[in-house]
Amino acid sequence: MTAWEELTGQEAAIAALKDAAADPEAMTHSWLVTGPPGSGRSNLAFAFATALLQGSTSGAEAERTAAQVAARTHPDLAVLATDRVVITIDEVRHLVAQSQFSPSIAPYRVIIIEDADRMTERTSNVLLKALEEPPPRTVWVLCAPSAADLIPTIRSRVRVVRLRVPSVAEVAELLVRRDGVEPALAERAAREAQTHIGMALRLATDADARERRARTLQLALGVQSVSGCVLAAEQLVAIATEDAKALSAERDEEERQAALRSLGLEPGATVPPALRASLKALEDDQKRRATRSVRDGIDRVLVDLMSLYRDLLMLQLGSGLELVNEAVRGELELASRAGSAEQSLAALGAIAVARRRIEGNTPPQLALEAMLISASGRVPALGSAS
Repeated sequence: MTAWEELTGQEAAIAALKDAAADPEAMTHSWLVTGPPGSGRSNLAFAFATALLQGSTSGAEAERTAAQVAARTHPDLAVLATDRVVITIDEVRHLVAQSQFSPSIAPYRVIIIEDADRMTERTSNVLLKALEEPPPRTVWVLCAPSAADLIPTIRSRVRVVRLRVPSVAEVAELLVRRDGVEPALAERAAREAQTHIGMALRLATDADARERRARTLQLALGVQSVSGCVLAAEQLVAIATEDAKALSAERDEEERQAALRSLGLEPGATVPPALRASLKALEDDQKRRATRSVRDGIDRVLVDLMSLYRDLLMLQLGSGLELVNEAVRGELELASRAGSAEQSLAALGAIAVARRRIEGNTPPQLALEAMLISASGRVPALGSAS
C-alpha cells in the first residue's frame, strides 16, 4: 500500500499535491494542510514528502525512499512533531537553520511541522522569515486544523490544501483494507470515533479503549444529583488519565531503552553520573508530554459526551438521523424520554464552555463538575459564560 492509498476520502487534496509533485511549474515552496482532527493531515503531508523526495525514481530506489520517510530517517526530510502544549522557538530556529542547506540526494529538502497551530506568535515570526526568503529547493509543509490558527502573515505565504471530514463508510473501509479489522467492528469504531482515523483504529484494536469510552457514557447517563455530578467528574478525570497513561507508557519505555542503547548501556545497567543528565532531559520531556496527553484525554472524554447529548437531541427531535452511539440505542431512547431537547441543547452548550475553560487552564475536574451539573438540569444552563 502506497502512502497515498493510506488516505481516505481526500481525492481532491491528493490530486492537487500529486500534480504539484509531478510538475515543477505547479510547485510552491510552502504549503498548509488543514482539516479536522483525525482527517489525515500528517499522513497527507508525509505522502507529499515521499512523492517530492522520490522525484523521478522508480522501483527499488523509490521503495527505499518511501521506507526512509516512513521511518523519518531520510537525510532530506526534517520533521517537527510535539506532544507538548506549545512548539518552542528554539525548535523552529533549528528547523530554519536546516532549511538553508541544499538537498543531499533528493530533488527537494522537505520540512514538515505537525500541529503548527501550537506555535506562539513570537515563534511564528521566526518561521515567517524563512518563508519570506526560502532557498530554491526547500519545501515547507505545515499542518493545522484551520488556516485561522496561524498568524495572517504566514497564511499569506502558503498554499492551502483543505481536507474534508471522511464518511463512516470510508474510514471503516480503510480499517478493513489496511489493518484487517473485522467489518462490523470497523464500522462501529469509525462511527464512535466520529471518523477520526487514528481514534477509530485505536477503538477497533484496543478493547480497553472501548471499555473506557463505554464507562464515560455510562457515567454521564447515570448522574442523578449534584453530588453524583461531583463523583462522576472525578471518575471522568481518572478515565482520561488512565487513557493517557495507556497511550504513553509503552512509548516512554521504548524511548528510554533507545536512549540507553545510544549511550552504550545495557538494559537494567546502572547509569553513570556523567550520563544521568541525558536521561533526566528525556524524562522531563516525557513529563511535559504526559501533561499534554492528559489534557488531550480529557478533551476526548468531552467529545464523547458531546456525541452522547447529540444523539439524545436527535432522538428527542425525531430527526431519524443515524446515531453516533448506535450500540447503546436502547439506553439512549430511555434517557431521551426522561429529558427534553432544551436540556440536551443546554448540555451541549455546557460542554463547549467546559472545553474553553480547560483551554484557559481551569482545573479539569472543576470544569467537568460544572458541565455535568448543568447537563443534568440541576441548575440553569451555563449559556455563554466563560
